[in-house]
Amino acid sequence: MRIAVQAEAFDIGAETAAFAAGVTGVGAIVTFTGIVRNTATGDLLAMEIEHYPGMTERAITAIAGQAATRWSLRDCLVIHRHGRLPPGAPIMMVATAAPHRAEAFAAADFLMDYLKSRAPFWKREITASGATWVAAKACDEDALTRW
Repeated sequence: MRIAVQAEAFDIGAETAAFAAGVTGVGAIVTFTGIVRNTATGDLLAMEIEHYPGMTERAITAIAGQAATRWSLRDCLVIHRHGRLPPGAPIMMVATAAPHRAEAFAAADFLMDYLKSRAPFWKREITASGATWVAAKACDEDALTRW
């Protein structure tokens, strides 16, 4: 299991290849990459993401540990960026490896739902008219009830 919280951009292809090379005896590898989405009006200049070093990594490690146990994952990878990111920039990546595709997909979906709601990140949208903290959404909390 590798958890990385970093400011640097990552290469999706290289990360996927390295992850796949590190696992054996699996039948499925699922990857997901989150991208900084523009606002509905298209005026996003950047997304600023803050975290507490150490605390954020521990929280993500705990979430990944739950997924690994629940779906008997052979491995998982979580990369999440912090700092100032423009629209369209990769913001995070999840990869899961399991004996069967249903487990790999479910674990990746679980990780995404919990990272969205339980990983301690603070996000601020920067537009030409100012900056606004991104509030938690009820739909993200609702998504957790299916697990």
